[in-house]
Amino acid sequence: MDHAPADQEHIANATLGQGAGYGVVLGLGGAFAIGMIATTFILKRYNRELQTSEMFNTAGRTVKSGLVAAAVVSSWTWAATLLQSTGVCYRYGVSGPFWYASGATVQIILFATLAIELKRRAPNAHTYLEVIKARYGTVAHLVFMVFGVITNILVSLMLIVGGSATLNALTGMHTIAAIYLLPLGVIAYTMVGGLKATILTDWAHTFILLLIIIIFALTAYASHDLLGSPSAVYDLLVEAATRHPVDGNKEGSYLTMQSREGAIFFVINIVGNFGTVFLDNGYYNKAIAASPVHALPGYIIGGICWFAIPWLTATTMGLAGLALENNPRFPTYPDRMLDSDVSAGLVLPYAAVALLGKGGAMATLLIVFMAVTSAFSSQLIAVSTICTYDLYRAYFKPEASGKRLIYMSHCVVVGYGLFISTFSVGLWYAGISMGYLYVMMGVIISSAVLPATLALLWSGQNKWAAAGAPVLGLATSLTAWLVTSKKQCGELTVQCTGSNIPMLAGNVAALLSPVVFIAILTAIFGVDKYDWKSMLEIRRGDDHDLAQEAGVDLEDVNGGHEETQAEFEAEQSKLLKAGKISRWTTVILALAFLVLWPMPMYGSGYIFSKPFFTGWVTIGIIWIFGSFIGVGLFPVWESRATLTRTCKYIWKDLTGKSHIKTIHAQEAAVVGTPGDQTPPEKAGLKEEVRSS
Repeated sequence: MDHAPADQEHIANATLGQGAGYGVVLGLGGAFAIGMIATTFILKRYNRELQTSEMFNTAGRTVKSGLVAAAVVSSWTWAATLLQSTGVCYRYGVSGPFWYASGATVQIILFATLAIELKRRAPNAHTYLEVIKARYGTVAHLVFMVFGVITNILVSLMLIVGGSATLNALTGMHTIAAIYLLPLGVIAYTMVGGLKATILTDWAHTFILLLIIIIFALTAYASHDLLGSPSAVYDLLVEAATRHPVDGNKEGSYLTMQSREGAIFFVINIVGNFGTVFLDNGYYNKAIAASPVHALPGYIIGGICWFAIPWLTATTMGLAGLALENNPRFPTYPDRMLDSDVSAGLVLPYAAVALLGKGGAMATLLIVFMAVTSAFSSQLIAVSTICTYDLYRAYFKPEASGKRLIYMSHCVVVGYGLFISTFSVGLWYAGISMGYLYVMMGVIISSAVLPATLALLWSGQNKWAAAGAPVLGLATSLTAWLVTSKKQCGELTVQCTGSNIPMLAGNVAALLSPVVFIAILTAIFGVDKYDWKSMLEIRRGDDHDLAQEAGVDLEDVNGGHEETQAEFEAEQSKLLKAGKISRWTTVILALAFLVLWPMPMYGSGYIFSKPFFTGWVTIGIIWIFGSFIGVGLFPVWESRATLTRTCKYIWKDLTGKSHIKTIHAQEAAVVGTPGDQTPPEKAGLKEEVRSS
């Protein structure tokens, strides 16, 4: 497909100039890179953090719940979260944002149980694939490595393809230039700071993103001259349904949860997102980085806070697009948007331009940039840890030093970034959009979800079921997808294979067929009796060479306290309790989001009244403010002691009141040596120093 005409059209219609595009990608990207590199230096100088292989890949395993929640929200806020959710709202009305948000929230909430089990069963793991190898051996390990890397590739492609299309639409910046330049700053700060820099950047990006979403919502529903209230938006949506009723919606209305195509998308969304959470090593990275007591609250807070982002963004911008598309301010006026443009994720930028002009275009540019870069940094770390620990250390150099492991991680970060950019160019020329990738991913990866989950939750799954079910499930899902496409359209085209019914068949087959294959392979080869001991034998990287080179003792940096048996047993007890809590909590929340809230409205075919719609929007706005508190302000409050202490040390160092070596000596006197009997009045500082 020739993309040149489309690019020229967007250049002609671009609200912002190409300078704005290059300024954000290079200027803001460079600023974040410099900021994170400086933060890494500050952590090294004042918090005594040495960039070892363990610190690079696990952030010291001491991250608190607020930052874990912010990192989860940021990693799960793709370009698709903003662009695709707004597109389904434009297509199906108020049901689209809810189906998108609820269908992608439950996975994060349910994953909390896996996060706890990973921390409990394999406390020294760097990836979930190490757990697979420890339990099932090489064959299953290689199978899951393929599925894991494919998951990361698909997510990365969606980020770069969707982000570059938006940059092109808003600024006229050439798509290929955007594809290659978007990852540059991310690669720079990820190489220098590793997972810790990624998590800190996640918080900063999420903070800015939430502020912009709040501005969009308050503009559309409180202050805009054409909209300005839920009542005005409601009236314009009624008019829009009169002009072009929605096929499959109750009475063609945009104001009902009873939407046939929306419900089909809901199922596709749920299935596909199980794969991109449960098989994406990035989410296991966050669990590994979390302090044991902070993993469960981090994922629960993250899931609940994330829900508001696609729900309110799409309810605001998707409905604003429908309400304003008949107004000269809308970029495609007097025509409706092309379906290809909706699939490419252009509803959000077009609605933002109609709503706020150039300010809206710049705000959209910023939130898409934030979403793409923060989520892509998570993918870089996810792939680098897989390649470093599951490929290089597992099969090529088992005794690799910490320095060598970091070198490999750096090489993978750079190589993977270049690979994804080049692959994205190929997809752009082939006419494959972000929307197509989003609904296709479940077909490709979801057959490995159940076997991966059971690896941590059921001792009875044997190695043949673990290795065979994903492969057999993939064959089943591809067959279901392509046969349904052929039967429905008579030919296999991008448009046909990307339509709802074939994607529904492929996604459902992928997620559910392993139930049958696991049962058959278990019946043939027997129930395993795994004792969970081999997972405890996974070892950490040996970073003594890096410590020696830096002239320090590993016990003196990175909170390098040697864990005692009593501490290990206490930690296991806490995790066991958290695991029991997580099972009940996650099931209740999942039922609320998937059944108790939406299904009565779907079954009744209720069409929103004006007061009900006003309440619906009000709840969304209140929820986004709650999310801002939960993942924007709470991490700062939770780390206030560390932030205060670090700022104090920086001030003393800059003003010459105390040299950094003196500060460290004083700190060491307070903390004492590992295993000492710390006085109660110093215990709080001791714990703070170790956890920071």
